[in-house]
Amino acid sequence: MIFKGLIPEHRIIERLRYENPWWVTKTIPEVFKIMSKRLYFDLFLPFVTEEVVKRAVVLMGPRRVGKTVMLFHCIDSLLEQGVDPQQLFFVGIDNPIYVNLGLEDILLLYQKAMNLDTFKGCYVFFDEIQYLKDWERHLKVLVDSYPETKFIVSGSAAAALKWYSTESGAGRFTDFLLPPLTFQEYIHLKKLNHLMYDDVIEYANKPIAYSLTHDLKELNKEFLNYINFGGYPEVVLSERIQSDMGRFVKNDIVDKVLLRDLPSLYGIRDVQELNRFFTYLAYNTGNEFSYESMAQESGIKKDTLKKYLEYLEAAFLIKVLNKVGINAKRLKRVTKFKVYLTNSSLRTALFSPVSDTDPEMGNMVETAILSQWMHCEQLDLTYARWKEGRGEGEVDLVLVDDKSYKPVWGVEIKWSDRYFDKIKELKSLKNFCQENNLEAAVVTAINKMGVQELESVKLTFIPASVYTYNVGQNTLQQKTL
Repeated sequence: MIFKGLIPEHRIIERLRYENPWWVTKTIPEVFKIMSKRLYFDLFLPFVTEEVVKRAVVLMGPRRVGKTVMLFHCIDSLLEQGVDPQQLFFVGIDNPIYVNLGLEDILLLYQKAMNLDTFKGCYVFFDEIQYLKDWERHLKVLVDSYPETKFIVSGSAAAALKWYSTESGAGRFTDFLLPPLTFQEYIHLKKLNHLMYDDVIEYANKPIAYSLTHDLKELNKEFLNYINFGGYPEVVLSERIQSDMGRFVKNDIVDKVLLRDLPSLYGIRDVQELNRFFTYLAYNTGNEFSYESMAQESGIKKDTLKKYLEYLEAAFLIKVLNKVGINAKRLKRVTKFKVYLTNSSLRTALFSPVSDTDPEMGNMVETAILSQWMHCEQLDLTYARWKEGRGEGEVDLVLVDDKSYKPVWGVEIKWSDRYFDKIKELKSLKNFCQENNLEAAVVTAINKMGVQELESVKLTFIPASVYTYNVGQNTLQQKTL
């Protein structure tokens, strides 16, 4: 076999041995062993150990959310289950030593290093897969050629991973999205689980299981900290990084996507224009936009704007929320939509932390709540706004059933307690519920909790911090309420 490039084969094998210390030590490096597992780990591991379905697992997600660490935790778990250490192979494709090597080339070098007769029963982890051109074609060949080997890949250039794995890996790849930290994971990571306890709340005249807090004041303090700094495991655990969010998050996450990943994938020439556009969206997270207003304010052509929005959403930097009318029907022509950052702490990195009294806090709470749903891409989340029928109105978050096309629930997101005593001001939410035969809805607040009735519609008030925690928990448990 001829390897292209100037690096001798034995040097590459030395690197493979270095990246796989458990071949000798029978354990993963201590630096990964002591790291807390993401709560999503228990959801992800079964995809890795699944033997019946002959598919590769594609772990996708934004930069710095813990994908590489999760792969090492998988290796650790497999070692604990008694898998032979020499059947576990990890390689970081981003290392320049592997340049010009295909996946199978690397796999055969692993075979040579371990003197393996067969790859049967082996687990092969390719990290940062997007650095290999045509990776999806290479991976598809491996899945077909080695059906008794499990392939797990990860990557951060999410646009490429998302689109290519969907188009090229049909029936051969299983995608798994690892989102930024949810609020539940943040509380878990900071060892603050004692703040929460299991109870029930009333919703639509029924008790539903819910996590409540022993100390709402403390939870709200942590919620504000989560909004400003909570999306990334490293940031949560480091006050030093929190004091310099611009350097860590902007330079290491935002800039690498905007200035390197997206331009290289889509041939974007004016990266500064893309950068300015993202900054404009980040500052206005949670606002409603139209292509006309965007073009006017940014000076960018509509067709270019549409492409930028697609790229930024595919790269997991933003989430576009489409609008429905009062009857939850999609509008034939998309003229207006909302744009949210996928992680509220991105805004902190670009600008500055918010306080709980800042006027931007309402939009930041919306952004934080919406980010809890990121793993559940299949859910049809929308917002409602209308100027017909029952007058003018809006509901912040609506889940539409993908089969019946009818709303399952509506949520009005507020960072205020005033509506608990002035429920008549929630006329839009009441009208939406009555129009769609919904007997109940949720309204978030700062401290207020309880049920109020407005013309037979029961409004369950929940503190925004408690609601956000429960949405993150329900997403992890794959529930939709």
